[in-house]
Amino acid sequence: MKLTVLGAGPAYTDRPGATGAAYLVRQGETAVLLDFGQGSFPRLTGEIEPSTLDAIFVSHLHPDHFIDLVPLRHYLRYEFAPARRVRVFAPAGLGERLDALHAEPGFTGEALEVSALGEGHVRVGGLTIEARLVTHTEESYGFRVVADDTGPALVYSGDCGRASDLAPLIRPGDVLLTEVSFGSGVVPAGAQHLNAQAVGELAAATNAGQVLITHLQMGNDEAATIEAVKERYRGPVELVRPGSSLAI
Repeated sequence: MKLTVLGAGPAYTDRPGATGAAYLVRQGETAVLLDFGQGSFPRLTGEIEPSTLDAIFVSHLHPDHFIDLVPLRHYLRYEFAPARRVRVFAPAGLGERLDALHAEPGFTGEALEVSALGEGHVRVGGLTIEARLVTHTEESYGFRVVADDTGPALVYSGDCGRASDLAPLIRPGDVLLTEVSFGSGVVPAGAQHLNAQAVGELAAATNAGQVLITHLQMGNDEAATIEAVKERYRGPVELVRPGSSLAI
């Protein structure tokens, strides 16, 4: 199983070349995308033909995690005759939000097959994706992605305000790809995001095999964030960037 980071940014950033959350997971002929944030569509085209995606899983309905579904929809609709289609699993209401953005009922359905996401398992080709609710918005999910029902797996946090929500997804040795929005600092009350201390404690408690941190808010020191995770977790820690790739 191969992970390619197309985007690792938060909702806004001053880091040149940064793009919104988007993580491509491939196993053999199967290709699945976890989130699809701003600016990640061009990076996707550099990796695969977008219409060959087997599915996209959207963790929650904040635009920095799904907005590049708009250029994908245009691409599928206008580059092919007839239009091609890609499956999208998302919290309830995604289609209506995209339709409203263009004031065009049916806009989404012309090229995207949107299904409501829920807790449980979805089999897509050679991958099994487990979704579990986490604390963030009214309906937000973390994901566990495993090839052929064997480990290690990739566990992706989406945006998450309580690290313990992710623990049931993690098995010893799994790779944890997790947001660390507030770096080594304190998470403001009500922010519903994680910091490095929470990530390190979660990884240590669950015996994760590796920690990949992402979604770091601007103004937070990268080295200090990594060090704060390592103070609590003894395994490898890496801050991922667009273009990072990893065999799992």
